[in-house]
Amino acid sequence: MLKSIDPVKIEGQAAEMLHRILEHIPSIERLEIRRPSTAGERSIDLVAHIDIFGRRHTLVAEVKASGQPRQVRPALLMLKDYAARQAETVTPVFIAPYLSAEAQALCREYDVAFLDLEGNARLAFGTFFIARQVASKPAAERRELRSLFKPKSAQVLRQMLREPNRPWRVAELAQAAHVSLGHVSNVRTALVEREWAQVADEGVFLSNPDALLDAWREAYEPPAGKRQTFYTTLHGSAFTEALRAMPASSAETGRVALATFSAAQWLAAYSRTGIQYFYADKMGLQQLQTALHLSPAGKGENVVVTVLDDLGVFLDTDKPATGIVCTSPVQTYLDLAHAGERGREAAEHLRKEKLQWSL
Repeated sequence: MLKSIDPVKIEGQAAEMLHRILEHIPSIERLEIRRPSTAGERSIDLVAHIDIFGRRHTLVAEVKASGQPRQVRPALLMLKDYAARQAETVTPVFIAPYLSAEAQALCREYDVAFLDLEGNARLAFGTFFIARQVASKPAAERRELRSLFKPKSAQVLRQMLREPNRPWRVAELAQAAHVSLGHVSNVRTALVEREWAQVADEGVFLSNPDALLDAWREAYEPPAGKRQTFYTTLHGSAFTEALRAMPASSAETGRVALATFSAAQWLAAYSRTGIQYFYADKMGLQQLQTALHLSPAGKGENVVVTVLDDLGVFLDTDKPATGIVCTSPVQTYLDLAHAGERGREAAEHLRKEKLQWSL
């Protein structure tokens, strides 16, 4: 739950940040930033008058407590409308505590200058152009993204990414993802606020699955679990046949899925690896040890099994061939993207082959 933000405090911080950026322009002869005082100005939050080489420039700013794209878009429209109604030329500026890459792109699309309290800025007036980009994200934004990609929320996202065009009712999505109605509602709100999803009469659907997947990749944390290493004498077709002969992956017999490079080999082959990777639950590990004749290996392992703490990954698996169960293309992509340079290359190949959406 986000804390309520004092709008007066935010406006004060916005004025300070705007002043801090502009004061470094050596040719500024006069700089005045104030809150609107006349009735005609009260639809905006800040007015800045800047004198450069004897010429006055006026910036009008809208300040919002949220920089999520859904909140940004109407503010930009209001600013453009306000600027168009002024007798003199004014430069519209949007200011928020933090503006993501998507929010910044919106500002550029509407030709509105912007800055945030983290230090990102793009201001253009007269012959002056100022652009600043910082890599940091505020703690609140990092917490929100981590929350959106936690295991229970990830179960919802994986279901939606399977069919981005499909509209989902909250109840049916909760049932498919094995989470509560409240959890789906929270995820839906977060997606809509970022304009990664839209709500239609039939339900919520993903409007920008690529942006969602990009953000997930950047914030991704691999599934927690105990990583165990083994050695098997089985190779090639003998290894594959032993896998096929295992009981079907289930809660009763044990859950097992090929993961990372091993899953990618079946989903979109890119390069071979000498190690086979699996996700499993405790019963699944026992099944693997028996079927593949696994021996513990301190070094020289050729099988790596991660016994997962949370089993949500197994709700979204693929069966690319008879008797073969892999993590889904989305899960495999995320894991590969965090598996070194070779993994990133395999991830991009998988994305081109399996994660191209036409909306």
